Amino acid sequence: MSHFDLCCFACGATHASDMYTLACERCGGPLDVRYAAETTGASGGEPPMPYHDRAAAVTLGEGGTPCVELRAVAGMLGIRRVYGKAEYQNPTGSFKDRGTAAMMSVAAELGVTAVVEDSSGNAGASVAAYAARAGIEAHVFAPADAPAAKLSQIRVFGAHTHLIEGPRQAAEEAAVAYCEARGMVYASHNLSAYFLEGTKTFAYEAARQLADDSPQHLVTPVGNGSLATGPWKGYVELADAGLIKYRPRVHAVQARAVMPVAAAYEGSAWSSADARRTIAGGISVATPPRKAQVLDVLRQSGGEALAVDDGDIARWQRLLAKEEGIYAEPTSAAAFAGLQELVARGVVGAGDCVLVAITGSGLKDTPPA
Repeated sequence: MSHFDLCCFACGATHASDMYTLACERCGGPLDVRYAAETTGASGGEPPMPYHDRAAAVTLGEGGTPCVELRAVAGMLGIRRVYGKAEYQNPTGSFKDRGTAAMMSVAAELGVTAVVEDSSGNAGASVAAYAARAGIEAHVFAPADAPAAKLSQIRVFGAHTHLIEGPRQAAEEAAVAYCEARGMVYASHNLSAYFLEGTKTFAYEAARQLADDSPQHLVTPVGNGSLATGPWKGYVELADAGLIKYRPRVHAVQARAVMPVAAAYEGSAWSSADARRTIAGGISVATPPRKAQVLDVLRQSGGEALAVDDGDIARWQRLLAKEEGIYAEPTSAAAFAGLQELVARGVVGAGDCVLVAITGSGLKDTPPA
């Protein structure tokens, strides 16, 4: 008997724990993993996971990324302390490896032989790598104009790479159609409840690493929102187990060109028709399926959502490189542009400690001229 099922975030309906069910069959809402009451993994400081044999988990050594103190950034912003969690040190160069490891471990345990994913780059590379590790065939659909380095990385792992012309949404639609026509598993990092479970390890690690200086704020770039919702779930588990004294306020940063979460938080009008091209491709998601869930995290944690301009994103990408020696992708730099705005608004105070998710490497995304 499984130690978990899938539960709809919106209506609470339960579903069997398979790889094909990606949305609630009753209302269409996103699904989360819900563990049985007797599952107490968090009490030992390790997160419960949605597979049964940890020894057989699909892994490439993801996680364990350091929290680097950013003294120059803290000085520029006039706040006590800033840490950057260096997620670009994961095996394929982004935080996506946390989610993919969990998702592909479930796939391997269930005997899945082939998966389909759509991605602008990082998630596709991650799925391609972990599928290769698990001996699972991978098909990755990506925008034809995705960064060349990310497309090369997808290909080098042996994934079948399908380049789709048009906006980011076109790649998703093509992937879904491909799955439906062939009865294949859609291993979507946007929708998979298992992917979300993997990202909560971010919180478990940060809680251990910063035990003596727990941050009051977590600032993260948000596209689909898995690095807001996943870590928040981890912090809730840790707090419920009595392993941390308080949970940080989670703040979601988006590019002004594509800002569905920030607009909803602010109560301003915005639709996918308003989306424009942005240098922060990793958060260029006009219709995130977990938007309501991200907003709920902000409400629970007392956090905020905001949008920043591409010019500020590019400036912070250069500042991180020149002042801290960190070459982050533009998506990651957006979080620092957002932090600057949070300080200006007085949301982050001078005496606060802040943790920022540095989600991916600039080596995979050419900086703006």
